Amino acid sequence: MATLQKIRNKGKFLIGVVGLALFAFIAEEFVRSLTYTQTESRQRVGEIYGEKINVQEFNSMVEEYTDVIKFTQGLSSLTDDQLSMMRDQVWQSLVNEKLIQHECKKLGITVTDAEMQDIISKGRNPMLAQTPFRTQQGTFDVNALKQFLSQYNEVMTNPELGSEIKEQYNQMNNYWKFIEKTIRQQTLAQKYQNLLGSLLVSNPVAAQANFDGRTNESEILMAALPFSSVADDKVTVEDSELKAKYEELKELFRSEQETRDVKYIDIKVTASEADKANLQKEMEGYAQALAEGADPAKTVREAASQIPYSALPVSAKSLPHDIAEQLDSISVGSQVGPFVHEHDNTINVVRLLGKVSLPDSVEVRQIAAPGADMAAAELTADSIMGALAAGANFDTIAKRYDQPATKTWIVSNQYEGQAMDENNRKFINTITNAAVGTNNKIVLDGQGVIIAQVTDRRNIITKYDVAVIKRAIDFSKETYGKAYNDFSSFLAGNAKVEDIEANAAQAGYNVQTRNNMTSTEHNVVNVRSTRDALRWIFNEDTKVGDVSPLYECGENDHLLVLMLTGVHKKGYLPWDDEQIRTFLTSEVQKDKKAALLQEKMAAAKSIADIAKIEGAVTDTIKHINFTNNAFISKVGASEPALSGSVSKAAKGDFKSGIKGKSAVYAYQVLDQKKNDVKYDQKQEERTLQQSISRALSGATNELYQKADIKDNRYIFF
Repeated sequence: MATLQKIRNKGKFLIGVVGLALFAFIAEEFVRSLTYTQTESRQRVGEIYGEKINVQEFNSMVEEYTDVIKFTQGLSSLTDDQLSMMRDQVWQSLVNEKLIQHECKKLGITVTDAEMQDIISKGRNPMLAQTPFRTQQGTFDVNALKQFLSQYNEVMTNPELGSEIKEQYNQMNNYWKFIEKTIRQQTLAQKYQNLLGSLLVSNPVAAQANFDGRTNESEILMAALPFSSVADDKVTVEDSELKAKYEELKELFRSEQETRDVKYIDIKVTASEADKANLQKEMEGYAQALAEGADPAKTVREAASQIPYSALPVSAKSLPHDIAEQLDSISVGSQVGPFVHEHDNTINVVRLLGKVSLPDSVEVRQIAAPGADMAAAELTADSIMGALAAGANFDTIAKRYDQPATKTWIVSNQYEGQAMDENNRKFINTITNAAVGTNNKIVLDGQGVIIAQVTDRRNIITKYDVAVIKRAIDFSKETYGKAYNDFSSFLAGNAKVEDIEANAAQAGYNVQTRNNMTSTEHNVVNVRSTRDALRWIFNEDTKVGDVSPLYECGENDHLLVLMLTGVHKKGYLPWDDEQIRTFLTSEVQKDKKAALLQEKMAAAKSIADIAKIEGAVTDTIKHINFTNNAFISKVGASEPALSGSVSKAAKGDFKSGIKGKSAVYAYQVLDQKKNDVKYDQKQEERTLQQSISRALSGATNELYQKADIKDNRYIFF
């Protein structure tokens, strides 16, 4: 009882403690939830129809597509530019896929497994012909696919097979999965397109109108009063008129992405006169070394030439143009340079060591001599050479050693300009110098022995043993440091946009403008390695009037500072945006000028009357029809309104006051004729249906607008 009383006496205190504990628990869960949400948000590469796309998920798709490209094109890696292109393609593919899936889900359209099996069995889908599962005629072979799929699990679970074979099977399997997935996506999209296409069909009336619009032609005598004949100050434009024109043309100003405007200073650091003089002196030293008989390979390597010395003679086409054009003017044993080539900003030395006539292409087949070690392989090779010398058939010997001995063309551009070890040099040197029909024993150090038979040689050309030292005329650390310090000092003393603009020219800097930037651009103001700058531009914390940090970018040769001057949110751009206002002003001016010119033209009864009006131009225009817009050379514009009016007029008619894009027109129809083309209703309907189908591609844009797509890739890549 005493204990119970104590609890009662301290009840309020205990309730307070429990309340605090409960609050702490809730607060802790809230913080944990908030932290998770923020982390998840930071990992979001985009959003489509409210579905969040995680960066890891997106990267997996990019990796899948990249592996496909490398597998199909035999590449081991991709450049940064290629990877950027891959990401763009994957994102666009993902967006299109989600758009179609969203619509098809509402409509109940699917692609079943049975349909997929039918598509694969028939083998007519073009993508199937891009797989390795093909017949000798190049058509898809479903049995080859089935055989591969049945072997795949056996290969992957066989402990006796090496990792290289398993990797090949795994790559093939992943490639097939990609093909299968892509076909499913394509089939779903085609079903949706077919559904839309069935809603808009051609008919005999439309077909006849389309045919007449293309084949009925008119010749006219035309008079025009160009808008340019009225000075801009003759018409005034009010804001109310701009707003009205904006509402009329509003759909032109819709943006599906947020865009931003910047001003910027971009400095490309270049070599100073002192840098050029130092490089010239260094190159003269290398030139002297070559002239005195120094080892060309060693000298070229020490000079850090952009063109390595080749252990084999090379064709002129494998060398840069400025080097190749020197070769015919240099005698063997002499050299030119140092000379400057401004096109690639380099200084060069060229020494010609020798010339030789060699085939550009060699056809060869090979037998790898088996053996437990190099000595055994050489014995086997000697035996093979003896048998061949005695008249044995090359193919027969190859089959004895279970080798295909396939004839292969080796072309100069496959190896010239590539890094080459001694074994490859030995092989290429042997086959390019060997006569057709000869058998050649080639000992490859540490790799084995092969017998190479040259079966054909083509295109004998001059090849050159040439040492080239090509060096970029680059800036020194001191030059770069001075440029950086000078620019930093300028920015420190001019922290605001207005100060930078006012004082840049005096300091030797040029302020430039770049409007309507999107976050999907890979390079800011066409300068490479500007990802951080792009992030700054589109960071939600960056406000109009802010000045960016100083970015070191490009190929470590650019200094860049940015100033945010405008933000245009996704949706309709405002009527008073500077660029929109300029466009609207021009359109309203055209309307008012057209009204003035139509008034001048109103009393005219003939082309001759209009020709007397100041600023008028006249011409005879032939072959006008409804389908093609008439081009008026004396005005410099295509005029669909004129084509439409003429197509409805009769021979002899005079009409005036037609407002075009660049002028007000009058015309008299001089002649009309019909092209000698036979009307084929079915063909005309097919042509019209194809035109309708092409127009349906605009439906994707409508879906895009509804999907509320958010693209945050710039944060990650």
